[in-house]
Amino acid sequence: MQAQENRLPCAIVAMGVSGCGKSTLVAHLAAQLACPAFEGDDYHAATSIAKMRAGQPLNDADRWPWLDRLGAAIGVAATDNGVAVAACSALKHSYRARLEQAAGVPLLFVLLDGERDEIAAHLAARANHYMPPSLLDSQFATLERPGPDERALALHCYRPIEDLSREVLAWARRGAIAAAR
Repeated sequence: MQAQENRLPCAIVAMGVSGCGKSTLVAHLAAQLACPAFEGDDYHAATSIAKMRAGQPLNDADRWPWLDRLGAAIGVAATDNGVAVAACSALKHSYRARLEQAAGVPLLFVLLDGERDEIAAHLAARANHYMPPSLLDSQFATLERPGPDERALALHCYRPIEDLSREVLAWARRGAIAAAR
């Protein structure tokens, strides 16, 4: 999926609840595409991180500036490089729309979906992250799976990373990029 003159810049956003493998997929895609990668967690305000660390879920007011900052960074990178990738929970339709508006380029969303218990076990084993497993239920409650009006692909999150990456790139090349025009 090399940037071509006849294609608009775009970005692929791995989305889903905490612990579903967004960052792992984004790192793999960035290596495959030789493009910039963004970790949504890096764009949270310190107050939001403190709130999550304390076991309090974020609300829309917490998320809007975060989505604007992340979207702007994605948009600059995609414009400069033709493509970029990002990890962002993007749990609601309105969050995805806000992220795309801030980016100013078409976004292709990949929902990494899985069973709550499987993801909870992964979260419990994860070290050095501010997102406590106790917030997983609030994330599942907030999650709005992408609808047919969105450029989105849903995949089971714990498939081998090579398989996930291959399927995402094939989907993007097959038509999602053309649909983003």
